Amino acid sequence: MSINAATSATIKNETTPMLNTVHPFWQIIRTVPDFPKAGIDFYDITPLLRSHIDAVIDALLAALPEGLMDEVDCLGAVEARGFVFASMLAGRLGKGMILLRKPGKLPPPVANKAYALEYGKDTLEMQNNLPPERVLLVDDILATGGTLTTAYELCQSADHTVVGALVLLDLVELHGEFPVPVYTVLKA
Repeated sequence: MSINAATSATIKNETTPMLNTVHPFWQIIRTVPDFPKAGIDFYDITPLLRSHIDAVIDALLAALPEGLMDEVDCLGAVEARGFVFASMLAGRLGKGMILLRKPGKLPPPVANKAYALEYGKDTLEMQNNLPPERVLLVDDILATGGTLTTAYELCQSADHTVVGALVLLDLVELHGEFPVPVYTVLKA
């Protein structure tokens, strides 16, 4: 299947939700009902990672406004699938990465922050002795916004400037406004 991702990128906009459920990626993403618990539909994006990597990275880049990457020093990779996307983007763009990880995975000194998920609680950590940079956060899915908001707050507390967030899939009904622009390929 040929996928022309560049023509289907969307940007979160307060005035128009612009749900794009006809994007070719939807034919590849698997919906798993009642996972990880009853009442939650899990969007399994791993089939995209098996055979459509170039199209996914092209689509993510196409979702960004022209010139934004010129303002970005590094990518803020959010554990775990954000690591995958940020790594591929960093490699293609020649940018560095800051890791936002689960507790106990980074050497000290670290800053951490607990947050709520749509089905539980978690904590993110990042090294807090890095020089200030302009960061684009990268993750796979924006659901309730807890993880991405925590990543934003951790970066801000370490004197980084967050210029935006890039996600493959935005579940627009599950979260409120985000403090910086969110760029996305898919909305549901």
